[in-house]
Amino acid sequence: MCQMNVLEAKTNFSKLLMLLENKEEEEVIICKNNKPIARMTLIPQVDRKKAFGIAAGKLKYPISINDGDDEIAQMFFGSEDI
Repeated sequence: MCQMNVLEAKTNFSKLLMLLENKEEEEVIICKNNKPIARMTLIPQVDRKKAFGIAAGKLKYPISINDGDDEIAQMFFGSEDI
C-alpha cells in the first residue's frame, strides 16, 4: 500500500496508474493534511466473452455475412431464373 498527499498524487498520477497496472501496488491512499480521504485501486477486468443483457444467448448470428443471400435475392427479384 502506498500513501501520499494530494499534491504529490497529482504530480505523479501517471506513475501511480503504472504502479497499479503493473501490480507493484495493490492500492494507493490519497491524503489531505495527512488524513486519508480516498483510495485508488485497479478495476478488475471483466471477461469479455460473457454476454450481457436479457437476450444473452438467445440471439443467433450467421456464420458468414453472406448467409441467406439466395433467400433475400428471391424476395427482391422473384425467381432465380432472371
